[in-house]
Amino acid sequence: MALSSAKNPVYLATAKIWDEDFKDRVRRHQDDRGEEWTNIEEQINISNCNVQDRTVVVDCITLWLTNIFMKFDMDTDASLQYAKEEWDRFSRLNTNAFVVSNEIGMGMHAETAVGRKFTDLQGWMNQYIASKANKVTFMVSGIPMHIKTNK
Repeated sequence: MALSSAKNPVYLATAKIWDEDFKDRVRRHQDDRGEEWTNIEEQINISNCNVQDRTVVVDCITLWLTNIFMKFDMDTDASLQYAKEEWDRFSRLNTNAFVVSNEIGMGMHAETAVGRKFTDLQGWMNQYIASKANKVTFMVSGIPMHIKTNK
């Protein structure tokens, strides 16, 4: 979808590479994208990226929130407040954004208190981003389910 919207889209990666296996996964992801992509890596401050008026794939909100959650010592309220403010700053960059996220609340109930806190954080942030989006598509097994189309 991003490639059909722009000749040179931006892939904004939010992952923190924590081990060699994940580094290999990132490398495979990069190799799968063609040279027409501009790759930017930013773990927390996505609004600092030079993407004004560009088509951007943000991949992914879950890893971005994990980084924020760790930065704020697993404080859900502080993390959510920061994430919303940072998302709003990013949104003012006037991008054509394609946002990848995960719906982790549909899985098993988290076993730990920290896991439950993060699940809540993820759900609230997904709701926040979706409320501001023109279109929301839920992908299941590669099949798009259209949740929301144009405001």
